[in-house]
Amino acid sequence: MLSRVANAIYWKSRYIERAENIARFLDVVRHLVLDLPEEAGNQWESLIQAVGETAPFHERYGEASRANVLRFLTFDQSNPGSIRSCLWAARESARSVRDTISSEMWEQINRSFLMVKSAEADGRVDEDPAAFFSHFKKACHLYVGITDTTMTHGEGWHFGRMARLTERADMTSRMIDVKYYMLLPRVDYVGSPYDSLQWAALLKSISALEMYRKRHQQIIPSHVAEFLILEREFPRAIRYCLIKAEQSLYAITGSPPDTFSNPAEQRIGRLRAEMDYARVEEIFDAGLHEYIDGLQLKLNDFGNAVYETFFAPHMHG
Repeated sequence: MLSRVANAIYWKSRYIERAENIARFLDVVRHLVLDLPEEAGNQWESLIQAVGETAPFHERYGEASRANVLRFLTFDQSNPGSIRSCLWAARESARSVRDTISSEMWEQINRSFLMVKSAEADGRVDEDPAAFFSHFKKACHLYVGITDTTMTHGEGWHFGRMARLTERADMTSRMIDVKYYMLLPRVDYVGSPYDSLQWAALLKSISALEMYRKRHQQIIPSHVAEFLILEREFPRAIRYCLIKAEQSLYAITGSPPDTFSNPAEQRIGRLRAEMDYARVEEIFDAGLHEYIDGLQLKLNDFGNAVYETFFAPHMHG
């Protein structure tokens, strides 16, 4: 497969996953704002911090109000991390590889982009954000289903799956970190009913609440963290994402499992092995925020290694 084609498929998948996760972020904060008392601090500001956009947001909008944050993360074309920008970038990537992807995939990306544009034009997000985010998440799920059932599961499909799951692992880790930022203002909330509310909202935002409850009856922070980080069978858990991303990487390279022939294989193999032997007690002892920080750095290293291995110009003449 041409490096240019693989690169376009890879980024198309990452952008669509990122857009869906931004919708999830916004939805969880919207829920929390309804449930938490005013002295819990500005949850919208916490969200801007968690997605790493504090400086550009304040330059353009000043106050982190509900309306400003919704606009910045949903429609702002000058923010490359907004839902609209991510979908536009995904559509441009898809356009460049239309002969490789199925026509149904192309149509679904287009439909999703036009849906976001029309929502921006008619102002429905301000009035009923829950309906818009629910509709948008379903559109993203439909795209993944269409991809899995209409595209040959060869190299291109594996590049797309590896990209989607790498992005998902990163975004699940960021959602766990949002929880950390939200508790910063009041340490005495730890262990309180507000704490349980936030963990439940976090599970809900990742569509994990029902599956978590089938495993554990009560909302216990260490159990939630274990489920979202170390669970190997839940599709939005970080460890599951890494296992499947690694399988796709080996399907692309043809290397035997548990060996490595390039930096991408080495980095994801090491990270997946660390998670295989991790225990949630150790994560909490070392500090959940610190663990997530380290995990995000390793995921970035893996992303850089994928670029160097498959897409960097000097590798391909």
